[in-house]
Amino acid sequence: MRGYPGVLWFTGDSYFYLGGALRPQPSLSKTLGYSFLLQVLEPFHSLTLVAALQHLMGLAVAVLVYALLRRHGLPALPATAVTLPILFDAYQIQLEHLLMAESVFTFLIAVSVTLILWRRRPLWWVALFAGLLLGYAVLVRSAGAAMIPVALACLVVRRAGWRACVAAAVGAVAPLAAYAVWFHSEHGRYGLTMSDGLYLWGRTSTFADCAKIRPPEAERPLCLYDNPPGRIAPGTLIWRKEVPPRQIPGGPITPENNRLLRSFALHAVKAQPGDYADAIRQGVEMAVSSQRFGYPNPNTERLYHFRERPQLFPGGRSWAGGGTALSDARAYDPGPPSRVVEPYAGRMRRYQQNVFLPGPALGVLLVAGAAGIAVAHRRRTAALTAWSAAATLLVFPIATADFDYRYVVPTLPFACLAAGLALTPLQDLGRVASRRLTRWWGSRGSLRRDSDPATEP
Repeated sequence: MRGYPGVLWFTGDSYFYLGGALRPQPSLSKTLGYSFLLQVLEPFHSLTLVAALQHLMGLAVAVLVYALLRRHGLPALPATAVTLPILFDAYQIQLEHLLMAESVFTFLIAVSVTLILWRRRPLWWVALFAGLLLGYAVLVRSAGAAMIPVALACLVVRRAGWRACVAAAVGAVAPLAAYAVWFHSEHGRYGLTMSDGLYLWGRTSTFADCAKIRPPEAERPLCLYDNPPGRIAPGTLIWRKEVPPRQIPGGPITPENNRLLRSFALHAVKAQPGDYADAIRQGVEMAVSSQRFGYPNPNTERLYHFRERPQLFPGGRSWAGGGTALSDARAYDPGPPSRVVEPYAGRMRRYQQNVFLPGPALGVLLVAGAAGIAVAHRRRTAALTAWSAAATLLVFPIATADFDYRYVVPTLPFACLAAGLALTPLQDLGRVASRRLTRWWGSRGSLRRDSDPATEP
């Protein structure tokens, strides 16, 4: 906070969210759940306050994970050890300082998972609140959509009862339905965005071969005819002006063209399921690799590092219905939009070079969590819930858009939680062994006393 007063900026996305807070109207490209929070805080005119709240949310996530582990019987020391990556990972801290949705998104899901796991059979109103948080998380980041069926399935597996399951479903649907009605009032159609087709087209662009797909006539203009191995990452490709989706009349983000792009992507997946699975595998491998890649391009990856110089703001460009990046930043917070204060900023840069969770360690946490499902017995459904959340948050963005390092960071708390729950059977085994050893030792002592002549009456 001293090295980077205010916030760090993620080019277009940060500017979009800020513009959405200043001029709220449903967007065709992104949901505005994060902008709603910025709008609530706007009267304070302080981006420093936004960053402080996001850091507090990050700390709260660690506290929730620790509390759940203690609640499920893990001793204080291993529970603390499992929580440390959430507290000290430098990329986690840097993402909390970015004007981006991921910290709020992770916090909402962490609270929801805590409510679901705190009791085996949560009260219906607790499940309702958990569902509301999940529904709002989808409005903050669309990747949360996959968490709703996962949470409902976990409630069913945990035998939470029909009232809790129905309440959670109603709670999750309520914010989405309200947003869809607002979206309809502006665009004449019910929905959250009109951009899912573009992202799905980008996901399939790395392998789509129209000679294999043989798409309908209307979809053929969306084909790429160069060599698939030589194509650039979807997270970069979809923003290029020359790509086919941006050449079709009306652009990619219209109801008809969005439907066309989605249809093309689904045809590609159906015709090339092995290639689609391989694309997902490659993304997961990058997440657990010991090497950090410049992906989807080096400029994007550099935005996840603490900066050496203040950020320059583009001028004359419209964001979220008018305004420019600089004018919106000054309207929200009159102070300098980007500052780097030494020596504190230098200390954070050095910290980030040395203190972070390597990719292989994340893989170990995920494998340990999966093993916990098999051995956790009394806590099997809790381990299943935590691990399912981690796996869903890792795989779903890769499967529907592309790999990006900021999509991996929200996976970490739930991977730590699942791994911690996997340790609880060892604690149970230790207690059983201790009791049996105590009884055995006591019985040996009794035998010695019985055989000692000095103890005879």
